[in-house]
Amino acid sequence: MTRWTPRHDGGRPSGRDCSHTRTADPTPLSETCLPCAARGRVPGDLLLCLTCGHVGCSDSSPGAHATAHFDSSRHPAARSLTAGQAWAWCYVDEVYLDALDDHQPPSAPRPAESVWDYPRPPALHHDDRLVRVECAGQVVAETRTAIRVLETSHPPVFYIPAHDIRTEFVFPAHSGRTWCEWKGAARYWDVIVGDDVRARAAWSYSHPEPDYTALTDFLAFYPSRMDRCTVAGEDVTPQEGDFYGGWITSEIQGPFKGAPGTSLW
Repeated sequence: MTRWTPRHDGGRPSGRDCSHTRTADPTPLSETCLPCAARGRVPGDLLLCLTCGHVGCSDSSPGAHATAHFDSSRHPAARSLTAGQAWAWCYVDEVYLDALDDHQPPSAPRPAESVWDYPRPPALHHDDRLVRVECAGQVVAETRTAIRVLETSHPPVFYIPAHDIRTEFVFPAHSGRTWCEWKGAARYWDVIVGDDVRARAAWSYSHPEPDYTALTDFLAFYPSRMDRCTVAGEDVTPQEGDFYGGWITSEIQGPFKGAPGTSLW
């Protein structure tokens, strides 16, 4: 498995930052560019879509069938299939991505955080650690631009921007809305991967209250309803209960609201 991250050497043609860090190794759907093969044409360099595995000839080839795929699908990133080349390209932000060694040295331990030091009303903190959500063998979401919501007695909830979520796996839930006294009206989402349906596995705020507009179009996932959630490679322990959806990592200290008998905390 390869991790892809924006280049730090100035290789950013658009001059914009890119938040589309990806971890993906989909199976290629073909060995060559099928539109070229149908025309009896030998394609140039090939690109592999890091979302669905589509293979097409690259922008440097007449026809550029890879570009046609990305324009129609809106999938963000592709990598080169040319032997000896370890780079990818983000079509959304127009930046190059470099491969990272999976065996990165562990980061320094984070200072302990007691949930009883968190405020109420909740606070929003941007978090640049790699946050990942997996379900039914697929990476549903991955980002380095999450927002943590910190509230007294609760483990943090990680909100992930929509552009770092594979929206082909996320669908509006048919029923159910809730109201948060701080953030406003929440809507719910099902995560569906093939025949595997995880009902109401995520939620969001389309029109949050003024102090929480940064959460607009971000989604939060219940770690208990996913197969695996990680923060900087560490497996998350779900908050107890079926409502709050907090993410417990090693630096987070309780006791936590959510367990039986804690509803009035």
